[in-house]
Formats: sequence, structure tokens, C-alpha cells
Amino acid sequence: MATKYIFVTGGVLSGLGKGITAASIGAILKARGLSVNIQKCDPYFNVDAGTLNPAEHGEVFVTKDGAETDLDLGHYERFLDIELNCKSSTMSGRIFRQVIEDERRGEYLGKTVQIIPHITDAMQKEMMRAGKGFDVHIVEIGGTVGDYESTAFIEAIRQMKAKIGAANVLYVHVVFLPYLESSKELKSKPAQNAVRDLREDGIQPDILVARCDHKVPANVIKKLSLFTDVAENSVIPMTTAKTVYQVPRFIEDLGLGKVITDKLGLKDVKANLDHWDKLVESILDTKAKTVKIGLIAKYLDHQDTYMSITEALKAACWSVNRQLDIIWFDAEKLNDENVSEQLKNVDGILIPGGFGSRGTEGKISAAKYALVNDLPYLGICLGLQVAVIAAARLNGKKKANSIEFDPDTPDPIIDLMESQKALASLGGTMRLGNYECRLAKDSIASKLYGKTDILERHRHRYEFNPEYADDLTKQNIEIVGKNPQTGLAEVIESKKCKFLVASQYHPEFNSRPLKPHPLFVGFIKATIN
Repeated sequence: MATKYIFVTGGVLSGLGKGITAASIGAILKARGLSVNIQKCDPYFNVDAGTLNPAEHGEVFVTKDGAETDLDLGHYERFLDIELNCKSSTMSGRIFRQVIEDERRGEYLGKTVQIIPHITDAMQKEMMRAGKGFDVHIVEIGGTVGDYESTAFIEAIRQMKAKIGAANVLYVHVVFLPYLESSKELKSKPAQNAVRDLREDGIQPDILVARCDHKVPANVIKKLSLFTDVAENSVIPMTTAKTVYQVPRFIEDLGLGKVITDKLGLKDVKANLDHWDKLVESILDTKAKTVKIGLIAKYLDHQDTYMSITEALKAACWSVNRQLDIIWFDAEKLNDENVSEQLKNVDGILIPGGFGSRGTEGKISAAKYALVNDLPYLGICLGLQVAVIAAARLNGKKKANSIEFDPDTPDPIIDLMESQKALASLGGTMRLGNYECRLAKDSIASKLYGKTDILERHRHRYEFNPEYADDLTKQNIEIVGKNPQTGLAEVIESKKCKFLVASQYHPEFNSRPLKPHPLFVGFIKATIN
């Protein structure tokens, strides 16, 4: 069977939830036994998401093969319970760079290189490469229809209908219905205009997902159908949910799964969403006790910066019948003098990853407080680094630091590897994607994982300096996980604290709402006990 393609676009405004919509469509199709893949096409002229400001764009999600991507790939993995790869993230910058490099090599044999057909062909090639071998491939186009940057992607997906056949292509357009408080009514004109913009680009949507914060009356659905030429049963009102994990059930109950299978000629079987229903029941359990977790953060303008972290914490709480209350702390405002007062009411703290020196002293103060006061602590990436710096300072090395934060520190607890130093003028190197880790058999981590050999995703440059292992030992901290090929530290634990575990890798990227990551579950259990 030829791969079927579902293209998801957005109109009216950004942030409507195209990623959740695309992921939820994937979830209900997978629940029918179909093999599903998914891809994000971003119109930015960046080559990848690695250099995007997290305060503006949210977290950088990392795939198993080391691709730095938009946070929507995190939604995709959590909803579909799959591990994606670099094929699932395509940015305009990478496409344009490839076409220009091909032109320089003479690949076009002297032809004039243009947006159409060269850029659009390259975009289509990336989509079909990612969709090969799957029953259904979902492609989300970032941004909003009408954005200058999106034009080439919109044209590329328009051409796909003729290239692979109308029976193999479906267009889903996500729009917004604003509510006017003064007249107590939903207004459909912005959505109508958004569809008109898409039709001017040559695409007639097959399905219209109407996002809104209020219940959508039947007359509004009829009006949208009339003015957009989308069948009434294909206009899906998407009211804001209490949790995004309700969306698969919402759209299934509204008949979207049947509409899609009918339009694409797929065999429609009953979707098994029992696991989603049980999850939502846990999420909405108002009788569950609450756990207060202090998240020591530096990017507080945009909480999407820590999307995978917060989702992993929630999943761990739901798995042990608890609700999560995150207390956000600005790392720049924490210090040795006020940290005790600031953290006195939390059940545990988590220090996530990050780059740059801003806020690191506050994170080190928080790590020291956890070490001294036996407060449950989960450190991730930078969270491991500040913990070992804190241990060294407690051991008398008052100026111990990372060379990232203080290049002149007399005690570089965190340093570059020798092989990286040779490349320092080129920005060094990053460990990205999956790396092996071997855990000590008697460690907390190995007991939580239920095994000693694990594979986890990384995104960092600096490493623990093994010359300072004695400083850890004197503070009852052990290196319990190492990369078997390089000997680099991957996991540390405290022998005197009930739970102080930190990893150089990012376990949050492998957490799922239905399969919470063991380190997060262990952390939440420690805060309860």
C-alpha cells in the first residue's frame, strides 16, 4: 500500500496547538493498528533548532540520533510512544543550504535554480524520505498560512496531491474561533479568512479543526462548512481541554478517525483508546495528594523551555497517584544566604539543563542546600555539573567551577575533554543523541531501571573532570554510571542522602505519559517517602 500523507497547517494565529492536533491524529490512527510516522517542517531559515533562543521558542528537543529539533517532536514521541530521528525535523535553512551546495557542485547542469521546482522538490523529497515504509505519514507545517517564510512549504504540499495522487493526500487546517465577551458569541470570520488564504495558495482543506475556548454551537459549524466548502462532519470543534491528553479521545468521539480513514481509503477499525482513558482518569483525579517540586530555572519567560521536564514530572506523579505542583525559582535570585528560606516548603528540587553562566551560582547554592539538608534532588545535565561543583566547594575548594562559567577557575571540576580542546576555536564539540551508560549494580539508578546497561540521549559539551573524584568521595558522592567506551561520568548519587541522583544525559526525552521515566518515578517516590 502506498504511504498516505496528512498535511497539518495553521491559520489565524500561532500557538493554536497544531503539534498536539497532529500528534493526536497520529495517536488515533496508531490505535487502529496502522503504522504512523510524523514530521515537523519549520519555515525558519535556521539549519536546525540548536541555536534558537529557548526563551523565545521553547525547549530544544533531541532525537536519538542527535538531531536538535522543535519541541513539537516531544509531543509526537509522547503521544505516539515512538523514537523519531533526524528525518522527522526539517527546517527551511537546511533545505536551502542543500540546494545551494548542489548548485555549487553542478548538480543542476547550469539550469537557473528557483524556489519552484528546486526548493519545493527538495522539500517533497524530505517528506517522502521520512514517510517511506509507513501506512500514514503526518507532516506539520510550522507557522501560519500567509507567513512569507512558509510559502515554499505550502507550495510543496500543494504539489504533492498531483505528484502522488489525490487518494493519498489529506489536508487538515487548524484555525481559531475568537469569543467576543460583549456580544457573548464566537466569531467565525477569522477562520473563514484563514481558509481563504489557504485556498488562494491552491489548497482546499479536507478537514477543519476549529480551536476555541468555548463550546461551539451547531450553527457555527454549519456556517464554517458553508463558507469554507468543508463538509460538516469534517469541521471538528476543538474546545480547550483540561489536559492535552484528552485530545485523542475528543477527536475520536467527534468522528475524526472515521473521516480520515474514509477519505484516505484506509480500513476503519475500532480505535483502542483504553490506555488514554485510564491516563486521563489519573490526571483528573482531584482526590490525589499533591507533591511540591521546586524547579530551579533560568529561562522563565517561556515555560515551554522545560516542556519535556514538566511532562516527565507529571507522568511520574500520575503513575503513583499524585498531582504535581511545580514551584518555579529564578536561579538568578537564589544564593547561599536566601536558599534555605526559599526552598523550605518544597518536597524536592530538580535542576534542569542549560547553557551559559547566568543563574549558575543560584543553582550551585540549591545543590549545596540539597546535599547538606538531605532534600530529594534530581539533576539533569547541568544539574549534575552544579552538584559536583557544590560538592567540591563543600570540600574546601571555594572557587571550584566549570570552565564554561569561569575559564580561570583554579579547580575546573567541569572541563572539556582533550579532544575537544583541540577544536575550541571551532566551538568545541557536543555530545548529542544516544550514548551508552553502564550503571553500578548496587546503585539506586540501576535498581530504578531494573538493569545496568542503558541508552540515553545527551545534549552537552562539558564533562566532569575525573581528577576531582576524591572531592566527591569525601562528600559521600559516587559516580555510579559511566560511558563504557570513554569512561566519562554519566550518573552520580549520594550515599548519605535518601535521594540525590543526577545524570549527564536527559532522561526527560525518553519519558512518556503512559511510561514515565524511572529516574523521575524514583525522584517523586523519594519526595513522598
